Amino acid sequence: MGSRCDALDEGVVLDRRMFVRAGTATAAALAAGGSLTACAPRTGTAAGSKGASTTVANGEEGVWVTAACWHNCGGRCLNKVLVKDGKPIRQKTDDTHDDSPDFPQQRGCLRGRSQMRQVLSEDRLRYPMKRKGWSPDNPQGHLRGRDEWERISWDEALDYVAQGIARAKERYGNRSILHIGGWNSGITEMSRTLGLYGGYTEYWNTNSFGSWTKTPFLTGFAQLGKWDQTINDRYDLRTCDTIVMMSMNPAWSAMGSQTWGYWQAKKAGARFICIDPFYNETYSLLGAEWVPVRPGTDTALLLGVAYAMLEKDPVDQLIDWDFLKKCTVGFDAGMMPEGVDPQENFKDYVLGTYDGQPKDQQWASKICGASVEQIDMLAQALTKQKKVAFLCGMASARVHNVDNLPQLIMTVGAMGGHMGKSGHMTGSTMHCTSGNGGPALIVAGSNGLPDIENPVDDSINANEVWDAVLDGEYTFTGPGSMSSAEQFGTGVRRDIDIHVIYHSGGATLQTSDGMKRGIEAHRKVDLVVSHAQFLTTNARYSDIVLPVITEWEKFGGFSGGTLVHSSNREMMIAYSQVIEPMYEAKGEQWIATEVAGRLGIDEKAVYPFDEKQQYFNALASMRVCDADGKTYVPAVTITQEDIDELGVEGSPQEGRMTYRELREKGVYQVERSADDNYGYIAFKDFVDDPDAHPLDTPSGKLEIHCQALADMVNGMGFSKIRPIPTYIPVAQGYEKAAAEGSQYPLQVINPHYLRRAHSVFDNVDWLREAWANPVFLNRDDAESVGVADGDAVLVSSPYGAVVRNATLTAALMPGVVALPHGAWVDVDEETGIDRAGADNYLTGQVPNGQGVSGFNSMICRIDKYEGDSLAADVSQPPRMAYGEGE
Repeated sequence: MGSRCDALDEGVVLDRRMFVRAGTATAAALAAGGSLTACAPRTGTAAGSKGASTTVANGEEGVWVTAACWHNCGGRCLNKVLVKDGKPIRQKTDDTHDDSPDFPQQRGCLRGRSQMRQVLSEDRLRYPMKRKGWSPDNPQGHLRGRDEWERISWDEALDYVAQGIARAKERYGNRSILHIGGWNSGITEMSRTLGLYGGYTEYWNTNSFGSWTKTPFLTGFAQLGKWDQTINDRYDLRTCDTIVMMSMNPAWSAMGSQTWGYWQAKKAGARFICIDPFYNETYSLLGAEWVPVRPGTDTALLLGVAYAMLEKDPVDQLIDWDFLKKCTVGFDAGMMPEGVDPQENFKDYVLGTYDGQPKDQQWASKICGASVEQIDMLAQALTKQKKVAFLCGMASARVHNVDNLPQLIMTVGAMGGHMGKSGHMTGSTMHCTSGNGGPALIVAGSNGLPDIENPVDDSINANEVWDAVLDGEYTFTGPGSMSSAEQFGTGVRRDIDIHVIYHSGGATLQTSDGMKRGIEAHRKVDLVVSHAQFLTTNARYSDIVLPVITEWEKFGGFSGGTLVHSSNREMMIAYSQVIEPMYEAKGEQWIATEVAGRLGIDEKAVYPFDEKQQYFNALASMRVCDADGKTYVPAVTITQEDIDELGVEGSPQEGRMTYRELREKGVYQVERSADDNYGYIAFKDFVDDPDAHPLDTPSGKLEIHCQALADMVNGMGFSKIRPIPTYIPVAQGYEKAAAEGSQYPLQVINPHYLRRAHSVFDNVDWLREAWANPVFLNRDDAESVGVADGDAVLVSSPYGAVVRNATLTAALMPGVVALPHGAWVDVDEETGIDRAGADNYLTGQVPNGQGVSGFNSMICRIDKYEGDSLAADVSQPPRMAYGEGE
C-alpha cells in the first residue's frame, strides 16, 4: 500500500528537500494502490527577504513583498512576491532563516505558491454585474444560474442592493433578510451595516468541527476551553511509542510544518497505525498500518476496541484503572455520578449486560468492516504499557448522528491512561494545531472596532437553511452566529419568510449540505447579492455581484496567532499590500459603508476609524510569550516615526521585534528548542491533581457519562442520544447502503484535496492541470459495474448526481467512493447532472444532533456514464461574468 517513502532506511538522513521529493514521488501511486502527495519544492534565496530592491537569478529586478496567503486550507504560510513597477513577477516562500526540524521555515504549499495565478486570473470579476433578467419588480428567479450578465456602475449596483434591503424590511421585516457571511456571518463587514439597520436572520453551521463543536466542551475534553489543545506539543510527539491516527490527512489539510513534525516522530521510532476508509498520502509517507473502517461506523469500531481491552485486561493489563477512577465518571457501576442509575454505565453497555448485545469484536467488525484481528491489534496497541498518542482529525465527526464520537475517543484514550503525561495524549488535532498542541505563543491583536449586535435573534442551521427558505419554517435553537454558546438551546419551530439572500463572504451554497435544494432556494427569493472575486457558486446564482479586492490589494494585515487561522502556535504572518486594486474591485468595508449611507446610517457608526488605524491597533496589541513560557508581553516595538509614517493615532511601545523588521521579514516566529519553557502536556495539572485542578464539568472530571451532553442534544430536538457513548446508525450510512434491495449500495466521502482550499483555487489552471479531480473508486467496486480506469462515471445519491472521470485504487476500502471536496458546481440544466463533481450536490438537508453536517457518509451508486465524454477541467473555459471586450 505504501509509497517509496515507506521503504526509506531508518538510518538514512532525510532532509526537508528529500522529504518533499519523497512525498511528491508518490503522486502517481494512488491508482496503483498507493497514495498522493504533492508539495512545491523550495525556491528563492535569502537575498531578497528584507523587502529591499534585489536582482534574482534570472536577472529580474524588483522588491520582495510579504503577501497574504489567506485561504482556509489548514495553514497560513509565508508567501513572498517579487514586485516590479507595481506588477507581481514571481513568488517564493520562507527563507528568513535556515531550516531545521526544531526551527522549521514557514513554507507555502503548491496552492499558496500559485496565488499569483489566482489573483491575476483572467476570470477575476472586474465590474459590478447585474443579471439581465432581474429587476426589482420582476426578479425572474428561475433564471438564476442560467441568465446572462450585464455590466452596471457601482452607483447602480449599490442603489439596487440598498433598495432591495429597504424593500424587504418595509414589506416583510428584518427577519426576511438572510445574511450569510461564510464561516461566521456575525463578524463580517456587512453584518455591521445590517445590524445597525435593524438586523437580519443568521446562518450557522458546524461544518469544520462536526461533533467536536460542543461535545468536548460538555464532557471536559476541551482542555483550556479549546478543542484544539487536547494533545501535547510537537516535541513531546517524538517521545511516543505508538501514534494512532484516525480520519487524518495533514499532508493535504494541515499545511505548514505539521507533516514534517510527524516525520520527526517517525524518525524517533514511533509506530504509526491509521483508522480510515482511505489510505491517504500521510499514512503512506509514515508507513502506517491500515485499519479500514466504513464511514460513520467509527463508534462501532471503538466500542469493539473497548470490549477487547476489557476482555484482555485480566491477562495483559491493558487498562489504567487508577486513571479511570481518579479522572473520570461513568465508566462502570462504581464510578457513576451521584443519583444516576448505575445500570447506565459505559462498561455494562459495552459488555451487553442489560441490552443483551455485547459490543464485541465480531459485532463491531460486521458494522465497521475492520477485521476481528485488527480490532484486537488496536486494543493491544492502546495499552497502558506503552506511550501512545491517540490522535483524531475531524472528518469522522462530520457525519450525522455522531454526537458522542469525541466522547468515545476520550473514553478509549482514558482506558489506556493516555492523557496528562509525556508521550501520552488523546484528542482532536487538525488544521494549524495538527501534532502541535498548546496555547499560541504569539497572539493576534485586536483591530479595536466595537461590536455591533444583531437585533434579530433568528439563526438557521445549515442542515435546514434551504428547506427554511423554501418551506417557510425551521427549528430555532438559540440566537447568535455559527457555533456561539447560545446556539445550542431548546429547539422551537418557527415560521420564517426569506426574501433576500445576502452572501458577504465564504462559499456557503457550495460548501453546505443540500446544494441542489440550495439552488432551488436561491431561485425562490426576490434578491440575491454576492460579494465575490470570481463567478463562484454563490455569485453564479445571484442577481447582483459586487467585485471585491483580494488581500493582496489591501493595505496589509496579519494571519495567525489565534490557533484557528495560523500555521502553528509559534508564528504569525504580517503581510503588506502587493498591488493596487484591480479593475473596479472595492474593499468590503467600503461596500458596507456605501450601503449604510444609502440606508441612512452614519458611516462613523459602522466604522469609527479607518483600516490603517485598525491595522495599527492590531499591531500594537499583538502579544508574544516571554522566555519564561508564562508571561505575554508586547510583540512589536513601535516608534513615533512608525506612527507618523502610518498616519495613525497611538503611542510608542517597546516589544520583542521592531515594526520595520516584522514588515521586512513578514513573519514573527518564536524560536524553539527541546529544553525551552514552551512545552505543553495537555491535562497535566488535572491528571496530577484532579481536586486542585478540576475540569469545567459538574463532576470536575472527564465525563464518560455526561448528562449535560445528552440534555443539550435531546433538547435541540433534531435527534436523541444517551449520556454514554453508544452506536447510532447514521442517517445516510452503511446500514442503508447494505440493506437488501438498496438502490445506493455504496458510501461516498469528501476528502480535502490539494487542488483547492475548500472551494478556493478551483479556477487556477496550474492546479487544475496538476490535480485532475477524479472520483476515486475501489477497483473491485468499479469492475463490478464495468468501469475501467479513466472512464466517465455517474455518481448518484437520493439527492443528486454528478459525473467525473474515475481513478481506480486499492487505497480505498470496498464499498466507499471518494469525491474530493470543493469543486465549483456546473449543472447541466437539461439533465440536472453536475459535471464538476461538486460534493454537496449529492448531500441533502438532514438536521440532526448538534447541527452536524453529513459530509462524510452519503449513500450512492456508481454507473458507467453513457453521455458525452468529460473533458479535462484544465481545458474548460474560465467562468466569466462579462462580455467580450469588457
